[in-house]
Amino acid sequence: MENRSYFRNEILRIEGLRITQYSAYPVFILLFLTYLFIMVSNLGIVMMIVVEKALHKPMYLLFCNLPVNDALNATVVLPGLLKDILAESDRYISYAACVIQAFGVHTFNTCTHSILIIMAFDRYVAICNPLRYNTIMTNKMVVRLSVIAWVAAAVPVIILLALTLRLSHCTSTILNPYCDNPSLFKLSCDNLSVNQIFGVFITVVVLIISISCISLTYLKIAHVCLKNQNSTLKSKAIKTCSTHLILYLIHFGCSCTVIILHRFSAYEELRNLASILIYVIPTSLNPVIYGLQTKEIRHWIEQIFLRRKVIPG
Repeated sequence: MENRSYFRNEILRIEGLRITQYSAYPVFILLFLTYLFIMVSNLGIVMMIVVEKALHKPMYLLFCNLPVNDALNATVVLPGLLKDILAESDRYISYAACVIQAFGVHTFNTCTHSILIIMAFDRYVAICNPLRYNTIMTNKMVVRLSVIAWVAAAVPVIILLALTLRLSHCTSTILNPYCDNPSLFKLSCDNLSVNQIFGVFITVVVLIISISCISLTYLKIAHVCLKNQNSTLKSKAIKTCSTHLILYLIHFGCSCTVIILHRFSAYEELRNLASILIYVIPTSLNPVIYGLQTKEIRHWIEQIFLRRKVIPG
């Protein structure tokens, strides 16, 4: 018990982020501006949907989950990295804080998959069952789907971290730029087979479920569009589904890159870079792609700039 309590109060050293003295400030400025853009763009879209009554539709209310998740996802990692870049000494973090960060890292990344699945379901109902859309996609259904998306992401992460917490430690150095589950269980010299197998199992299950659900949804949508000769329906399907598919492919590609590189210790520097970019690329591109491709959001943004342009005159 005393030994276990010691581990819980242990201070860990994170050495995954290696930046030279000359590149520290340019990297800091670039990362800071990116983080600022991520927060302003994502939270701006959320506020836009909350304020504008015309956007109080299931499609946009479900989408609200994504920018909120992106803002939280970036906040879990990027502020700590910004602090580390300016610090001249190594970064130290308590074991408890490291576990909390790992929980956020995995939950928010997994939640992106579940959010995109419920968004795909909304598009399926809108295109394949338009007459029943308002009956199916009620406010109660929107809340239910949103809760399912977040809970489904958190539960497997809790199990993963519970398996890691049972391990003893033989080192106190995190080789990643931030805390995640693989970095935590690699602190132990115990048999890690259960952690590795279950970690791979959860990853594969999440990817298979997301790929299967979204593929099935798009196949059904494509079938309806090919069967129906309505050009308006086809145009609507292409616009809404292409945006959703681009968001999914960006996140899927970034996630797979990090997962694959985690299995090869020889590419540690590349893995560290990819581990950071996964919190930069999807979180900054999602609001831009969705905002530019969605007619109502684009129109609302244009109205804001037009009002500001007219008022001074």
